Amino acid sequence: MESTTTYAWPRWAEAADGEALERWLAGHGWEVDPMVFMAGGLGRAVQVRPAGSGPDGPDPEGEAGLLILPGETVEFAGSRIRIAHRTPAATGARA
Repeated sequence: MESTTTYAWPRWAEAADGEALERWLAGHGWEVDPMVFMAGGLGRAVQVRPAGSGPDGPDPEGEAGLLILPGETVEFAGSRIRIAHRTPAATGARA
């Protein structure tokens, strides 16, 4: 289950993943930008923007949006959505 402040966009996302992302974004006042579609070797990327932003650019407050790549986790931080910081995995090596 996703937390209310972060969302993990999976690699090879399916329709249900897109619907879940749209619900999560709506809860924070954001939406998927229907004008942008990108697909790659690990699945599709998703452009998100503040809800109600026009097709001609950023919203009146200057928020341009964010491109979420497959496998990235995003977080809601105040009024913005950003890529979440990653914690490096333990390698097993000792100093």
